Formats: sequence, structure tokens, C-alpha cells
Amino acid sequence: MKRAAFAPLAACLALSVVAGGDARTSGLPQVPRFSSAVEAVRVDVLVTAGGKPVRGLTAGDFEVLDNGVRQTVDVAAFAQPLNVILALDMSASVAGARLSDLQRAIRMVLGDLRGGDRAALLQFSHMVTLAADLTGDVERVGSVVDRLTGRGETALVDGAYAALLLGEQDAGRSLVMIFSDGLDTSSWLTPGAVVSIARRSDVVAYAVSTGGPAPPFLRDLAETTGGRSIDLSSTKALSETFVGILDEFRGRYVLGFTPQGTARGGWHRLQVRVKGRSVSVRARPGYQSSR
Repeated sequence: MKRAAFAPLAACLALSVVAGGDARTSGLPQVPRFSSAVEAVRVDVLVTAGGKPVRGLTAGDFEVLDNGVRQTVDVAAFAQPLNVILALDMSASVAGARLSDLQRAIRMVLGDLRGGDRAALLQFSHMVTLAADLTGDVERVGSVVDRLTGRGETALVDGAYAALLLGEQDAGRSLVMIFSDGLDTSSWLTPGAVVSIARRSDVVAYAVSTGGPAPPFLRDLAETTGGRSIDLSSTKALSETFVGILDEFRGRYVLGFTPQGTARGGWHRLQVRVKGRSVSVRARPGYQSSR
């Protein structure tokens, strides 16, 4: 569901420049107006058995409960073009081998994109900068990779929000892949505000952290959107991890249903199951309805 609630936080992010906040924005798109009149709910679902994606399921294989009320699943799409937004920590600590490993991982992801897929590259330090807007011209996105350089502090929360905003620009399936090697040191927005706004988004966020456990904000953001948070001991495994995330996301189902028998407005708790199968199911825990 595309939600109107993104506009206020985008305004807040822009105001940080005027108000003297540490985070700055550069090259970000104009704030789109999202319709709150759409009633259909879309849920990205990962179904695995033995750690591998389960393919061949249909709408009738799924059971979805919305606030405990069973819903009719109208569609269970599998292969669709993807929007891949790479949100990268480019603070001063991302240098030398770390930077080289990150650049290699980005190139691997871009090389694995298919026809119809689109990509964008956003970097954050003490500034949030859109290095390459969402486009199907993957070579153009790749052309900025060699120019990436680490400097300044880390506006992780602001960067994650800007990535969500990019993902909501398009009606397609959007994956936000966030990389960070440290804690937030200069964001203007609060973690709670961004996690709350993620509840109104269709974007799925995966977070990759190195140099220690992921900050609670990244774990919460991934959980809220139905993605995953991954901790790495170093950047050496970034390429394998990034490509693995892309493959996993491509193997997710997209379920659609129109809520029936539930109250409008507020937080709706979701439960997604596969009938008669011993499988693992990962999906967002719910959605925020504005009607």
C-alpha cells in the first residue's frame, strides 16, 4: 500500500538543513504524493524449506489472517521486476579494504540484475546524497561506484528513511539494501519515527552490518518490513551476502488481498501461513491502515 504519511517526514528531513541539524540532503527527489485511498494490501512473503526458497505455490496455498480474521488471497505473484535501492554508509571509516570490498559487492549486485529491474544508489555520511536515481540503466548506476569515498560521520537513520522514500516512488517491488559499519552519529530523524513510517510502506529492507551487532534500529526496521538483519565480522563476505539477499528477495511471493471483516484504521496484525506444508514463512508482522 502506498501511503500519504511519507510526506511529513520528508519535510522534516529537508528542514534539518535549515534548522542546523547534522544531516544534509543532496540530490533527493521531490516528495511524491501517495494515495491513501488504496484498500488492497500487498505482502512480500519468503517461504523456505531447508534454507531454500519454495517455488510453485499459488494463492490457494496461503492462509492470511488480518487481526485474526481469515482473508481471501487474490494473487500470489512470484517473478516480477525489482527496484533495488542500495543505501550505503560512506562515513570516514569506510576506506581501504572496506571500501574495495563494498564496491565489489555493489558491482556483483548490479551484474545480477535482470531485464526490467531498476537500481538506485544512495550514500550517507553526515550528508545524505543520491548518487544515482532509480533507473533501468544499470551501467549508469555502476559508473558512480568507482567515485565512492568515505568521509565524515554516520547519518544512518536519515539515510534509511531516504532509501524508503526512493522505494515508495514506484509501484513495483522495492528492496532496500542497507550497509553500515557503525552506529548512527549524526541523524536528525529518530529511529522510532522511521520504523513507524516503514509500517506504512511496501518496501522490504535488508540490513547488513559489519564490525559488531547491528544497531537496534536496523533490526527493528528489517523486522517491521519483513526483511532480515545480517551481521558480518568483516567486509570480506559482502559480495556473497549482497548477492544472496538479491536472490532471496527475488524468490519471495507477493500476496494481495482486500481486507474483509476487520476494522478500518490503526495497526493490523498479519499472520501468513502455508497450508499443509512444513515450511518457514517470513513476512511483515502487520501494516498500518490510514482508513
